[in-house]
Amino acid sequence: MNWTWFHRLGSPPTFFRFAEKLAPWLAALALLLIGLAGYAGLFLAPPDYQQGDAFRIIYVHVPTAAISLSIYVLMAVAGAVALIWRMKLAEIAVVSAAPIGASFTAVALITGMLWGKPMWGAYWVWDARLTSELVLFFLYIGVIALNSAFNDPRAAARACAWLALVGVVNVPIVKYSVEWWNSLHQGSTLLSVQAIQKPKMSFDMLWPLLMSLAGFYLLFGAALLRRMQNLLLERERRARWVQDWLGEQN
Repeated sequence: MNWTWFHRLGSPPTFFRFAEKLAPWLAALALLLIGLAGYAGLFLAPPDYQQGDAFRIIYVHVPTAAISLSIYVLMAVAGAVALIWRMKLAEIAVVSAAPIGASFTAVALITGMLWGKPMWGAYWVWDARLTSELVLFFLYIGVIALNSAFNDPRAAARACAWLALVGVVNVPIVKYSVEWWNSLHQGSTLLSVQAIQKPKMSFDMLWPLLMSLAGFYLLFGAALLRRMQNLLLERERRARWVQDWLGEQN
């Protein structure tokens, strides 16, 4: 297999131009899918037989919670690549993904609290799933703070990579906390083998959730590409390819 395309994509100018073409398409498709999923979730999906209309927050809560875990895993993988091969784009990916991951985690926590009030009678309980998700949020904040603590951006990125690798142990705790401990939080609705083999939702409730999940993943992809582009421009502002690109824009 020819891997030259991968090495070319690892080049900052090649990646920048690739992201410049791809990001708008990802953002447009993401907004379309999220909009359709929101309409279907609010107006087309029937009320839940137990939770009534309160369940509809699932169309935001579940995708953002799932993506909050995926982003941290991505950061850990990128961190490993950055530490082993000293790849500049991997370092930038770790630093760029952290604020996006923190945002998705915050939305997951807030929507979970809003959902918990009518279900449990309280906005917050020290449940295993909620607590480990809160730890995940603090890990994201830790990466952001660590990146700001260094004057050398590459040294900062490597420190963030180490924290991402150490903190990734929390991801399976978040994912399997419902099965490992006595938890108030309901089991996986979508992202488990059992849920795929025997769905817990009827199809008219499930398809907007799948569409919302795809839309939010595409939104993350677009946001990550744009943040990586901005960091590349900042770090390589004196490079010839940046000057050439700026000249093309003018």
